Amino acid sequence: MNQQQTSTSAAPHGADVRRGPFRAGERVQLTDERGRMNTVTLTPGTAYHTHKGFLNHDLLIGAPEGSIVESNVGQQYQALRPLLSDFVLSMPRGAAVVYPKDAGQIITMGDIYPGARVVEAGVGSGALSISLLRAVGDNGFLHSFERREEFADIARGNVETIFGGPHPAWKISLGDFQDQVVAQEEPGSIDRVVLDMLAPWECLDAVATVLAPGGVWINYVATVTQLSRTAEAIRADGRFTEPDAWESMVRGWHLEGLAVRPDHRMVAHTGFLMVTRRLADGVTGLNLKKKSKGEFSAEDLNAWTPEAVGEPAVSDRKLRRAARDASSTVQTKGTKSKAAGEVPATENQEH
Repeated sequence: MNQQQTSTSAAPHGADVRRGPFRAGERVQLTDERGRMNTVTLTPGTAYHTHKGFLNHDLLIGAPEGSIVESNVGQQYQALRPLLSDFVLSMPRGAAVVYPKDAGQIITMGDIYPGARVVEAGVGSGALSISLLRAVGDNGFLHSFERREEFADIARGNVETIFGGPHPAWKISLGDFQDQVVAQEEPGSIDRVVLDMLAPWECLDAVATVLAPGGVWINYVATVTQLSRTAEAIRADGRFTEPDAWESMVRGWHLEGLAVRPDHRMVAHTGFLMVTRRLADGVTGLNLKKKSKGEFSAEDLNAWTPEAVGEPAVSDRKLRRAARDASSTVQTKGTKSKAAGEVPATENQEH
């Protein structure tokens, strides 16, 4: 086996679908002359239609990434593979996604490294799962827990789309995290725990059981009350270090000649992140801060429902449609070229 073959066989999973010319079945990001972006799935014999004409997919299949192509009326498009941040914001979804700015913080501040054993709960549409899989690599392990089968199907389709198939380091299970993780993972066998859920404090014992001493537990919550209650529960438990919390905000800048200024819009609050670490068995955490003397009322304890914290309800019909959209891209990659004149459905998504 020559050096090139060895390098190819050793490439991380999914790397091959990010290189080379455009292929049938993959998603391509088209940007027009006004900067508007659309994501399409390349299908032989079909076209991307707008009110300004159409662009044949066959012009892109086999073309190098970064090509400029023209529609039938001369409209130019810049064609690139979507970055992870682009893919996350345009992929089929059944639940709100973890934004790229938060996913990047989770990977870095949670110290997710290649080869790590990670569990996560609250898979949603799979956006964070994709980032975690990229971080742990083929030799790591990510076990994702999701309560709703529809969300699991959507996440599975999105993960397989971006990696070109099932990822060797990923396992997804249905059920409540606090019950399933202790049943499926050995005590002290997990390096990192990532929770994106309404009531992470309910999982405190489960996290303490499976997380190795020194391991990191990172929580993603939407509201101040969730953040406060989780922090107080961690402090009262004593098996973890003093929690550290923050939020990140991203503001873009307008760049045009001398008109350089902040954008009028920004991605502000999306959620709070909180990190703590597991102490050794039998050790009680240092009392670094004065503990709160406040008590939670019965009303506080019963207020943690999706409706109470402003999470919009998602209909079963929408979930089924998103699951079909997520899986259709994977299926498209295995199809052969269509006969001339056949025009199958084309996926156009604007973001």
